[in-house]
Amino acid sequence: MRVLGVDPGLTRCGVGVVEGVAGRPLTMLAVGVVRTPADAELGHRLVAIERGIEEWLDEHRPEYVAVERVFSQHNVRTVMGTAQASAVAMLCASRRGIPVALHTPSEVKAAVTGSGRADKAQVGAMVTRLLRLDAPPRPADAADALALAICHIWRAPAVNRLQQAHAAAAASRAPRPPRTSAGSTPAAPVRKVPR
Repeated sequence: MRVLGVDPGLTRCGVGVVEGVAGRPLTMLAVGVVRTPADAELGHRLVAIERGIEEWLDEHRPEYVAVERVFSQHNVRTVMGTAQASAVAMLCASRRGIPVALHTPSEVKAAVTGSGRADKAQVGAMVTRLLRLDAPPRPADAADALALAICHIWRAPAVNRLQQAHAAAAASRAPRPPRTSAGSTPAAPVRKVPR
């Protein structure tokens, strides 16, 4: 499984590609940051993020895109920019038919470090260890993007099983055709066609 992790942000949008399957060593294929100037107009910044993500999608051809789920913070201005960058990433992936998964920051921290309250240094250290890197990726947005990809690879099998179980349960609740007294489904009426 190849996953592009996106840690959304207007000034620095972290991106990282990880390949592997749950239960086996993972491989980092690439990591970086899509940057936009803070003094540029919002529309131009969003276009720059779109171009950057499109380049990553073209070059690495991920099977999934994992994006950090935006949550409410005290700074509304910051959360708005994060949400806008997140929407651009989801749009780019969806336009290509690539499935998008959203993971909360605490979900990612718990998956990678074992604690949903881990700080950025702990996440960076575990990403370095899990991907067998020489040093933590810099800036922290890049390490967070890799953590998102790792989280998705590890959680996807369980999520898929849950989705299949829900689909099976929904199918079992669907109305069934009536049964005859002998217990078999009544046959469809046969029409004779004139010759």
